[in-house]
Order: sequence, then C-alpha cells, then structure tokens
Amino acid sequence: MKAFLIGGTGSGCGKTTLTLGLLRAFTRRGLKVQPYKVGPDYIDTGWHSAVSGVASRNLDAFMLPASTLNWLYNQHMQAADIAVIEGVMGLYDGFGTDPNYCSSAGMAKQLGCPVILLIDGKAVSTSAAATVLGFCHFDPEVRIAGVIVNRVNSEPHYQLLKQAIEKYTQVPVLGRIPSLPNVSLPERHLGLITAHEQHDMDEQWNTLADHLEQHIDLDRLLALSNVEPATNASAPSLPASESGRGLTMALADDEAFHFYYPDNLQLLEQIGVNIVRFSPLRDAALPECQMVYIGGGYPELHAETLTKNHAMRQSLRDAHQRGVAIYAECGGLMYLGTSLKDQNGNTHEMTGIFAGESRMEGRLKRFGYCQATAQQDTVLAARGETLRGHEFHYSDFHADIPCAFQFEKQRDGVTLQRWQGGYQRGNTLASYLHVHFYQRPEMLKHWLERGRAL
Repeated sequence: MKAFLIGGTGSGCGKTTLTLGLLRAFTRRGLKVQPYKVGPDYIDTGWHSAVSGVASRNLDAFMLPASTLNWLYNQHMQAADIAVIEGVMGLYDGFGTDPNYCSSAGMAKQLGCPVILLIDGKAVSTSAAATVLGFCHFDPEVRIAGVIVNRVNSEPHYQLLKQAIEKYTQVPVLGRIPSLPNVSLPERHLGLITAHEQHDMDEQWNTLADHLEQHIDLDRLLALSNVEPATNASAPSLPASESGRGLTMALADDEAFHFYYPDNLQLLEQIGVNIVRFSPLRDAALPECQMVYIGGGYPELHAETLTKNHAMRQSLRDAHQRGVAIYAECGGLMYLGTSLKDQNGNTHEMTGIFAGESRMEGRLKRFGYCQATAQQDTVLAARGETLRGHEFHYSDFHADIPCAFQFEKQRDGVTLQRWQGGYQRGNTLASYLHVHFYQRPEMLKHWLERGRAL
C-alpha cells in the first residue's frame, strides 16, 4: 500500500497543479490511483476526479470522527495502488491555532502517511533550506519524506536549491516544476472554475504529466510512499442495509448544482436508495421520487436559465406540496427561495418554496466550519440534535420566516459567532450548511421516514 500527502508552505503554492499532474502521470503508468483532499473542498476534488477517472474523497477532520474517517480511507484504498492526498492551505494551517486540528499535518499523522513538501523556488537559494528546516522542526512527528520545488526553470538553479536543502535538512529533493504558462486552472469568486464547466483538457493534463515525468523522480517518490492501513479505524453505526429500499431520490446534477460528497451518495445507495439524476436547468419535471437532494453549486451564474425553466420550478413546488422529502444545501437554498438577485442587481424568480431572496453580496458572507443545532424537527436532525458542517458563500438569504437552526462558530474553544439560519417547511429543509452524512449516518433515518410516509 502506498500513499503520500502533498503539503505546501501556504495557499497558492501549486498543490493542486502538482496533484493533478501526479494523478495523470501515475494513471498513465497503469497504477490505480485514489485521490483525496484534506478538508471540505468540492472544486479540487472535482478536478481530481476528472483527471484521474476516480472519484476523489474528502478527508475532513471537523465533520468526521477520526475512527470513521480512517475507516473510509482504508475502504477506498482497497482497490488502489497509491493514494495521492492534496493538503489544504499551508501544512500546519488548520482550524484555529492548533497545528494538528483540521490541518494537513494533523491528517498525515492521523493516517500515518509521509508528506511531500512543495515550496516556491523562485528568487531564492539557500534560504529554501531554512524554510524546509523550519517545517521539519515545527513538528518532528510529521514525516516530511521529500521536497519538490515549484517555479524553477533552470537546471543550475534547481541543483543549487537541491544541494542546499539536502545539506542542511537531510530531506531528499525529488524534483522541480518549471513555470508552465500553458497549464493553468481558471478561477472566479469561489476559487477555481469547476471541472463540470471545462472539457477537452486531456492535452493540458498530459502536457503537465510529461513535465513532471521529466523533472521529478517519480520512481523515488513511489519508493518513499510505502504505508500501512490507518489504525484506529472502525465503521460507524449505519442505518439498516435495506432501510432505503423502495425509495427513489432525485439528485440535482448539472452545471448549476453539483457539489456533493461521493461518500454521501454512496451511503444512500448502500442502504438501498435508488438515485436518479435530473437537471434543474434542462429537464421539464422531476423524476418519479419520494426524496430530492439539491446540492450546492453556482445557481447565480445560471439564474436566467433556471428562471426560464418554469416547468421544473412548478414540478418542484408540486413535489413540495405532495410532501416529497426535499433537502437542499447552499445553492439549493438559493434555488428554493422566491428570488435570486445576481451580482449585477438583476432579480430572477426561483421556485418560491421559501419566502425569501438570496442576494449576491460581492464578498464572502460566511466562511468555514460551524455547527447547527435544530430548533425543531427537520429532515436531517430532530429538535436538539447538532449537525457539523461548513459554509462558503457570497450570497445571503433574506427572509422573514422562522429559522430551523441555531448556528455557532467556535475556534480554540471560544465562540466567535452565533446566528440563526436554515428553513424547514413541510418536508422541505434548506440551509447554507454543507454536511457530510458519515459524521452520524443515522441522521438519514429522519429523511427516509419522511420519504417513506409519502
């Protein structure tokens, strides 16, 4: 079993580019790769999946108990030759000041896998050794097995960096990434453009893999990646294996709505739920179903098309009136409101299940991990139960209706914010919160029961 985590000195240092290139390079060698991403990110995992052909999985220490996370990791590794784990932000950046909590370093220690440290080699020489030495000494329990230097175009410059780092740190330097102007990932307000929106990029990924094969010692990297399965791994309590049998879930899946954790969908299928995908952009009606799941995405970029699809909006309203059990996250909430005001101030009519308007604000309204305690019985949580998740959105939902959840954001044991949000009406629940079902799989019983009662 082989695995390694790509850690960086900070955000924007090139972790995603390196990860995608390695995924393509290893795949071309005939290896079965399993991509992972530390944290809750959907966009990076989408690119991992597109480049490798394998569903990338999130390793989220906030939402998932360690034993559950480790169990999922081991399960997904059973069919893989090697795991490529993309870290989050800088190696020791987590939630708060604890370098082990929700950080890449903490995840590497939890899984027992080595770290490949990516550093910026532009306009630096021996100081690069000081950077690596600092990362090594900050937590000696983190096994930094190798270094790759980014943005180094010449071989003499690379050799200078390699000699300095290996002399002062004893950590092997495995290679370099030259500046590649023809290999780039487009960006916008939530980060990278999603893989759903980009096609015919195989040539770019192959070019990137060619460069990595040329400039990085991949054989040595593989030799440094031998690991054992993660310890402290145990399956969580799951709903009965047949508890979803006979239920059909309509899953929104198109350019506007596609942020889902593959583990969430896999869990639903494992308990017998039949998942049928539909497009709020193009389809005229929901499939025959007892449950609906509308994930996050970019409805604001497709608001005009969503508005024009009167038939689908009516189909959703009809499903809500019939008591279909509907759950919506983030972009899904925006779609289920009365209207959406876009970045240009234009107002677009949405489904109107919840009397409220989502407005693009031009800046991040909420960002990061939080927890939500249900103030009433909901599709996912009974009154008094708490869900862990994360929010990341540039819109705000304005409504004069009762909220379903009390939210709280804590860091380092201090409560930073409290607010109310999320809405439950009939059998429909919507909020900005993104939730990983494996934090407590039995939460699904509430959703299943409402679907079965239809």
